[in-house]
Amino acid sequence: MKADETIYVADTTIGCDGGGGALGHPMVYLEISTDGSITCPYCSRHFVLEEGAGQASGH
Repeated sequence: MKADETIYVADTTIGCDGGGGALGHPMVYLEISTDGSITCPYCSRHFVLEEGAGQASGH
């Protein structure tokens, strides 16, 4: 798992499991705030909302 990785996403609600399979972390759902980004508290992956991206689908 690469620390401090930046991932660009299209929705304001994202799920992060560390991306390492069994070596990852528990799935957490994060809500991107109005500043357009959020960092996972477990693995420090940085999620950035893509320019022009819409709101979460609300499943």
